[in-house]
Amino acid sequence: MTAPAEDHDGASLIAILDELTSLVTEARQMPMSASVLVNRAEALDLIAAAKGVVPGEIQAADDVLTGAEDVLAEARERAARLLQEAEEQAERLIAQENVVEMAGQRAEQIITAAEERAAELARGANDYCDRQLAQFEIDLGAIAKQVRAGRDRLATTDPAPGS
Repeated sequence: MTAPAEDHDGASLIAILDELTSLVTEARQMPMSASVLVNRAEALDLIAAAKGVVPGEIQAADDVLTGAEDVLAEARERAARLLQEAEEQAERLIAQENVVEMAGQRAEQIITAAEERAAELARGANDYCDRQLAQFEIDLGAIAKQVRAGRDRLATTDPAPGS
């Protein structure tokens, strides 16, 4: 015979159901019938023990399920944070790349403008030098004419030596 329901504290539902199955299968069979004689008190004790265990096992299963859901929620939150951090890092890298590209374009513009300005200044300097040299040429030509005229005058007014 089985022990009273109090002895089933801490037992699992499966163990209690196994015991109840054993009680029924090992019960004495009624002659000429499929019915068996089962000790009502023992069966009721096992059923009461099963009822007592079920809420605890359901609570344990709920706890496991809640724990799994918590872990899953935490994993999803972590994945979302990692994804957001990755997107932010990608945006920073793209922004840096854009800054570098824009700086390169601006540097090219500055270099092109400087080269154009240098060429313009060189043309201006060459023009200035050419104008100055042309003026010197004119001035030298005028001086050369004056020198020639002075020499010619001296040659015509110069008394001959010995006369």
